[in-house]
Amino acid sequence: MNGITGQFRKTTWDPILIISQIIAVQSVIYSILGIWIIIIATLLGTTKSLDYVFQYKEIHVRDFSGYLVIIIFIFNSIIGSIALWYLVQRTKQCMDFACTAHLIHLICCWIYNGNFPITFSWWCLNIVTTSIMCVCGEFLCMKTELKAIPLGMNSQKTAL
Repeated sequence: MNGITGQFRKTTWDPILIISQIIAVQSVIYSILGIWIIIIATLLGTTKSLDYVFQYKEIHVRDFSGYLVIIIFIFNSIIGSIALWYLVQRTKQCMDFACTAHLIHLICCWIYNGNFPITFSWWCLNIVTTSIMCVCGEFLCMKTELKAIPLGMNSQKTAL
C-alpha cells in the first residue's frame, strides 16, 4: 500500500519523450503554418517567404496582408492545440508545451531578425495564440481524459 500515490497515471521523468514531443509539436506548428502561408501567398500573388513566419514587422493591421498573417497565426494556434491533444495527451502539460512552443518561436524570431521583437502587435498576437493553443489543447485533452471508463463487461452477465 505504500506505493499508492493517488495519481491516475504514473508519471516518470523521461527527457527523451519530452524533447521528442517538443520537436514534434514545433514541427507540426511550423509545417502547417508554412502550408497556410503558401496558400495565402499564392492566392494574393505575393512572394512566398519565411518573413511571414519570423519577421515580426509582417504582423500589423495596416493592410489586408497583415490581417491575413494574423488570421493565419490564429488558425495555426488551433492546429497547435490539436497537436497537443494528439502528441502530448495530458491536460496538465498543455500550458507547458504551448508556452515552450511560443518561447522557441520568440527565439527563432529574435535570431532571424537580429534583434528582440518590440512591436505591440507581435506581442499581442503571440499572447493570444499562446492562450488559444493552451485553452483549446487543455479542453481537448480533458475531454479525452474524462471519458467514461467501462467498469463491467457486457458479454459477462452475472446471475442472481
